[in-house]
This record gives sequence, C-alpha cells and structure tokens, in this order.
Amino acid sequence: MAQQARAVRTRRAILEAAAAVFDECGYEGASTTEILTRSGLTRGALYFHFPSKEAIADAVIDAQAEALVPPPHKVKLQATIDLTMAFAERLRTDVVLRAAIRLSVEQASYRTPTAAAYRGPADVIVNLLTTARREGELLTTVDPEEVTQLIVGAFAGIQLLSQVYEERRDLPCRIAVLWKYLLPSLAVPGLLPHLRANPERGAVALATVTAAAVTGPGADTADPGAGDPVGVDGAATDADDAVPGADDAARDADDAVPGADDGDAGTDDADVDPPESAAGLAPSVEGA
Repeated sequence: MAQQARAVRTRRAILEAAAAVFDECGYEGASTTEILTRSGLTRGALYFHFPSKEAIADAVIDAQAEALVPPPHKVKLQATIDLTMAFAERLRTDVVLRAAIRLSVEQASYRTPTAAAYRGPADVIVNLLTTARREGELLTTVDPEEVTQLIVGAFAGIQLLSQVYEERRDLPCRIAVLWKYLLPSLAVPGLLPHLRANPERGAVALATVTAAAVTGPGADTADPGAGDPVGVDGAATDADDAVPGADDAARDADDAVPGADDGDAGTDDADVDPPESAAGLAPSVEGA
C-alpha cells in the first residue's frame, strides 16, 4: 500500500511539473528535461509512468475531468451556471487545468488537439440542460444541444481573451456577463429571478464540489449563496437574500418552482426546500 501511494504521488508530481511547463511554454516548447528539473525526479521514474512527452500531455488533458463535476444543486440550470463559474475560478489557480486548456486549443505538433477535449465539457452540460428542460426550468424554445455548443464555444473564447488581457484575473466577471445575457433566453420567467451568476459564485461553487468530494456523493445540496445578488436589470436586491436561511429568503417559495400554483392542494411551506426558494438567486455581474 505504501509503495502504491508513493507511485500515485510520483505520478502527480510529474503531471504538475509538466503542466507548469506546458502552461508556460506550450507543447512544442516543453522538454522532458525541464519537466524532470521541476519535478526533482529521475528520468527512470518519469518513463516508468509515461513513455513519452505526448503521453504526459494526454494525461494532463485527461485531468480536466476533475473540474467537470457539477456542483450539486436541485435546480439544474443553476448547477450549469455553477459548473462554468467553478471552472473559471479553478482556471485561475489550477496549473494542471490551465495546461489542459492550452494543450486543447493550440495547434502544434502534439497530435491530440481534437474535438475530444471539448466533448467532456459538452457531455456534462448537455446532460444538465436536458434535465433542466425536463424539469420545466427552460423555455420550450430552448434546444439543450444547441445551447451546449454555444456555452462551450463562448467559454473557450472568453477564457482565451481573459488570458490575453488579464491573465484570467477577470475571468469570473466575464463569465458572469455571459450568463447575464444568456439566462433571459433560457430560463422560464418564474425561475429567472432566483438564479445566481455573480462573479463570486465560482469560489463558493468550487468549495461545494470540494466538500462533496470529501463527504462522498449524496443528495443535491441547497444553494450555498455567494455575494450580493443583483437582478438582470442591474437593480440590487436586499442583501439578506444572499444568505440562505435568512427570514426574507423564505418568502415566495413557490415562485422558485416553474409552474408552481399557490392554490395547488398539497403544496405548502413544508413541501419546499427553503434554501432553494431564496429570492436572492438573481444573476449578477456586479463589478464585471
């Protein structure tokens, strides 16, 4: 067991060292010698885990799957938002993910910049949006497949521009702007005011995913809340609405559920998850 754990640590050390080199130099500019220097390992150790530089690059790209776990949320459109915001946040701090993105988009001698690198994110998003449509969260005119391609393509371009202009420091704000203009075309009117897409959302969503990974899979969690919600029209709402469980957050619970009817028999406060009904789930681009 100790030997196996050591092998896992060694492999991870190689991946992180290689990712740093790929992120800085690209595939063509990276060398196994530089990777070895940064990892502090022997060439034998490297080739025990990876037969070539190309194999290391393949493993770095595969590692982006770790960032494609949707934050748990009962509202699947919110889970989709959270996935993109957490991914954006992680891009700012995770060198392996940054390297995977660079290897995916640059056209170099590396043989793997194909559509495969984009199918992973697309598969996760289309599944979330398909569920969202089935649950009545999306307008009837929304095609999950088309919207998925739009989100994946827009995110790829936005993160590239953010890297060029601000080394991705402003990426959460840019993704928040994307959602500001997308959501009115996607969400049913009854749900729209209850969605959050503020720039701070990514840090909270990422923490939620990390906590879920530690505690193991379970039921969808309530909305964690992040930042002061701001409406689509830019009007700030009560700051208390940003805190799940606040007294004001419990009002108009039925409004958070598309198609809910206050007069329906059997629908009362006990049937509604209070955090899900928080009136402060409005898309925000404050500071964007």
